[in-house]
Amino acid sequence: MTTDIANLVSVRYLVDDVEAAIAFYTGRLGFTVRTDFSPAFADVTRGSLRLLLSGPTSSAGRRMPDGTKPGPGGWNRIHLIVDDIEAEVTRLHSGGAEFRSDIISGPGGRQVVLDDPAGNPVELFQPKA
Repeated sequence: MTTDIANLVSVRYLVDDVEAAIAFYTGRLGFTVRTDFSPAFADVTRGSLRLLLSGPTSSAGRRMPDGTKPGPGGWNRIHLIVDDIEAEVTRLHSGGAEFRSDIISGPGGRQVVLDDPAGNPVELFQPKA
């Protein structure tokens, strides 16, 4: 486990259920739990990525001064490199993952977008050989 967070890239995702998010990222996408303060907050790591999972009772979930309540979703996403995108899609789909798209090809490789349990997008990307 990396303890020096200064050497990690941190991304915050707002989630509806911290425990479900931990299970998704560790059980399906190879992350490791760094800290777990469920139900409010946890952070998980994969390589140099630190994903902050902030539940509704976390400080990140508090209302803004104008009353806006932060929530999950949107289209900004983490981007994970995979070796075999078709195998990953098959594995994740058989485990019940929900995908926003089919695998698409672009100039740099192939990609697909799936949702975590709270509706936050995750992109899997297989670079061209």
